Amino acid sequence: MKRRIFLIVLDSVGIGAMEDAAEFGDAGCNTLRSASRSSRFRLTNMEKLGLFNIDGIDWKKGVEKPLASYGRMKEASRGKDTTIGHWEIAGIISREPLPVYPDGFPEEVLEPFRKRTGRDVLCNAPYSGTEVIKEFGDEHVRTGKLIVYTSADSVFQIAAHEEVVPVETLYQYCGIAREILSGRHSVGRVIARPFIGESGNYTRTPRRHDFSLEPPADTMLDHLKRAGKDVIGVGKIKDIFAGRGITSYVYTKGNDEGILKTLEYMKQDFDGLCFVNLVDYDMLYGHRNDIEGYGRALTEFDQALPELMAGLGQDDILMITADHGCDPGYLASTDHSREYTPFLMYGRNVAPVNLGTRETFADIGATVLKYLNVPGETAGTPV
Repeated sequence: MKRRIFLIVLDSVGIGAMEDAAEFGDAGCNTLRSASRSSRFRLTNMEKLGLFNIDGIDWKKGVEKPLASYGRMKEASRGKDTTIGHWEIAGIISREPLPVYPDGFPEEVLEPFRKRTGRDVLCNAPYSGTEVIKEFGDEHVRTGKLIVYTSADSVFQIAAHEEVVPVETLYQYCGIAREILSGRHSVGRVIARPFIGESGNYTRTPRRHDFSLEPPADTMLDHLKRAGKDVIGVGKIKDIFAGRGITSYVYTKGNDEGILKTLEYMKQDFDGLCFVNLVDYDMLYGHRNDIEGYGRALTEFDQALPELMAGLGQDDILMITADHGCDPGYLASTDHSREYTPFLMYGRNVAPVNLGTRETFADIGATVLKYLNVPGETAGTPV
């Protein structure tokens, strides 16, 4: 019997600071609560599923009879970024954080990078992606030097104007960086950040591309693929897992297209998992402290939920979760935040129960494997 699971990650939609959040500089963060301050915040359908019944959400009352199983997920890994969060969802707990570079990258990384690309670098510091091209864009255009920067996350980012460095060449440079960044410098992602425009009006293009570190062990995706199941990646899922365990994929330009592609896959006959990342919450709103935009984007997903729910077959399951927080109301920082994440599981054969607080995101991956009757060891316990 064919079964399908649609696992949707609302990128960065945390629901409150974890007990150790202060160690990460995130005491008091609550992404969902901050987003609720938006005048456009209306999560009527997620409320019906049981979002506000989840443990720890005490600022809004839940419904009497939720339609879905609901729970709060604790991150067991030592991190708060996209890569570690998704890896944990898929069954890997990262005991050591990926390396970060608050003072920029050392010469042992930059020297071979310059030599192999034939280009010098600019910036080499943590920076906002929009601010870095504003400040260094002119010099880059004039000299051809690459804008290399990082953030609080484990990333090596290269920004280049498309008329100075063709996008395919930028991707080659990122591939070179990915090869260099190994061992103790194994950052989670190398990211191509192409931009266009004129001085004073540079804008990033949608041709971003992530070159991710390969997972250090088998994930639920590997187990599913090995068992002959379909594993469909929507959005940046393929990049997050460096292509491992994926049988087909589609990139998207934002949440709207991600939802549209998911609805299209719902009309297809497949057997396995459709794994979706909706990135706009994090990329467009959380990192920019845009409460109004964050709330609006959540509302737009909520408005699409009835169609997503209606697209499920008799034995299908819809799962909704997140990978970390990025509190748009936390003005001391624009970085990711160490938060619990929500978990909603809906289907015609799913009993709506309170799953409590789970000890690891990896319980999601274990649940996927159990429901699809696929053997495989992961760090989690099925719900």
